[in-house]
Order: sequence, then structure tokens, then C-alpha cells
Amino acid sequence: MPETRPISPIPRQIEQGIERLSTLLERGPVALLSGAGLSTASGIPAYRDRHGQWQHSQPIQHQDFLRSEAVRQRYWARSFAGWASMALASPAAGHRALTRMEERGIVSAVVTQNVDGLHQKAGSRSVIELHGGIDRVLCLACGERFPRASVQHWLAAANPEFTAGATRPAPDGDAQLPDAAAADFRIPGCPSCNGTLKPDVVFFGDSVPRERVAAAKQSIDAARALLVVGSSLMVYSGFRLVDHARQRGLLVAAINQGVTRADHLLDLKVEADCGEVLERLLGRT
Repeated sequence: MPETRPISPIPRQIEQGIERLSTLLERGPVALLSGAGLSTASGIPAYRDRHGQWQHSQPIQHQDFLRSEAVRQRYWARSFAGWASMALASPAAGHRALTRMEERGIVSAVVTQNVDGLHQKAGSRSVIELHGGIDRVLCLACGERFPRASVQHWLAAANPEFTAGATRPAPDGDAQLPDAAAADFRIPGCPSCNGTLKPDVVFFGDSVPRERVAAAKQSIDAARALLVVGSSLMVYSGFRLVDHARQRGLLVAAINQGVTRADHLLDLKVEADCGEVLERLLGRT
């Protein structure tokens, strides 16, 4: 049997919120929308603080990546330096609790804004990766996909003298590096056609593929409510799913430490640690 953490007392206001969430879950299966706040317990930083402000340098923009060799060098150097922390990241208590909820029929589908694959590592089966997965790399020329672990070997072979030095992890499996450190970084081309390689994720400024949006909306339509976990919803791809749920007449609840873009649309919000709240909810079901 897996070890369980002792659950400490919590403020009455949060306890009341959890009671209301538990009642909501009893009404039928919920669709879940997860964000970076769920994975911080796994050592992966969030983009924003509790006020919705950026905590790190601005992320790579889609068009900049396509147009600029220097931007691609900076991205892949940072990714090369930070990949190990992402690859070795383990699911946290919140991920595991959601897997148990799926097994019990409480959660019908997980739509995630995260690209870390931790829901799948935890055992969740019905997962829609809204922004793709960082564990895959796409060739923009021929469309072939490769495991990110393989690309790490190609990057190492192309840059035998590259040393990142001390780095700080960044949200998408990359690391904070000065631009000068990436100036001479060499990027291998696609082994099939020598095309440009890009992580199989939706960069900022790009659009989520229509079929993923449609699948996410269908999963919400099939549920009794939508539960947002660990997302500020500042990115439109997440916010519009909350808006869709409200237009469909569904109840919408959130577990998030700090503001969300959709606070005015929420029926219930619990401002507390995602993992702790989900563990407590699991214990009540």
C-alpha cells in the first residue's frame, strides 16, 4: 500500500470550501482542467505568481522560433540544460489523487494545459494535452515525430563542449541561461529530411489545434461540472473552456492559490494547495 501523508488541520474557510467541492463531486463525473500549479510540487516552476504576473523571463514566441536561428539556439540550449529535471520529474500527490478519482468514476476526463506528462505518469488514462507534450519533438518539414530523449542525445553529440554551469529550472523543462551561453549552440536537423526540429508543444502566440479544442469541449459537455486545478486561466486556451462550460450551464469550481482570469465566472473557489485539497477530497469520496 502506498504511504499517505498525515493531513494537518486547515482553516475553517478552506474546510468549508472542500465540503462544498465534495458535494459537487457527488452529483456526477466532472471534467478537470489542470494547470502549472498542480506540478509545482513535482519541482516544475509555474509561469505566474499568485497575482497572475510572470515569474520568469518571457517564454519563446511561436513566430520568433520559426523566423530566428538565434531564438532556436536559445531555446534548444535552455532545453538541453533543463531536460533532465523534466524527464526525471515524478507525479505529486495531486496527480495521484486525480488518477484515483478517475478510477472511481469521479473525474471523467483530464484536460491539461501542462506539457510535462505527469498525469500519464501517475496513471490517468483519459488525458487531453491541450498544449501538446514536451516529451515529443516534431519536424516542421516532414512532420515526423521523435522522442525528446533521443533528441537529447543528438544535441549532446552536436555540442560536446557545451557546459551550462549552474542553472535554475524553468516551467517547460528548460533552464534559465544567459543568451551568450547559447550563441554557438548547434542544432541538429531532422534525421529524415534535415528539417527544423521543434518541441511538439503549442508555443505562446500559436493556436491550439482545432481537434484538441473540440475534444476538450466534448469532454466538458459530457460532464456534470468543470473543476479547474492549479491554473490562473490567463491563457485564453484555458479561459475559453471555462466560458464554454458556463454557456452550457455547468457549474465551475476552481482550486488555485491566487487570482484567476475567470474568478467572475466561478461558482466556487478554494484558495489552497492543490495536492492537499485533492487528497482531502479523495478521502471524502
